[in-house]
Amino acid sequence: MTATWDPTAAGVLRLPSGRLVRGRGLRHPLPAGPAPDFALYLLGKEPPAVEWEARWVRWPDFRLPTDRAGATEALREALARAGDERVEVACGGGRGRTGTALACLAVLDGVPNTEAVAYVREHYSRHAVETPWQKRYVSRFASA
Repeated sequence: MTATWDPTAAGVLRLPSGRLVRGRGLRHPLPAGPAPDFALYLLGKEPPAVEWEARWVRWPDFRLPTDRAGATEALREALARAGDERVEVACGGGRGRTGTALACLAVLDGVPNTEAVAYVREHYSRHAVETPWQKRYVSRFASA
């Protein structure tokens, strides 16, 4: 296993447990520094291959995951791996789908559903979670 992210690096979100997850937009260049050990890509079509382990969740832009049970399973895996690996969560722009997934990770990590969007907007990006249905998805996301 490797170390986790530098907590001061761009896009890195510290969850209440102390786990670090990097969010980013795939339309932007790969940030300087170490590569992820594991990535969760939230895209409407399959992403190109990368040099690290990755999992794809079919999630069209401005929408919700097409397989919600599969998305929850992938988010649980990402959270578990973030304990001692560099985990990245990314979509095209790094705001809507990524912000929604990060808010769901916050719920899994103990943030109440009603506070998770605000938590991610404060600690990751004020533009995170772009649509009303993404916000509703977080508010109904099951942590158990």
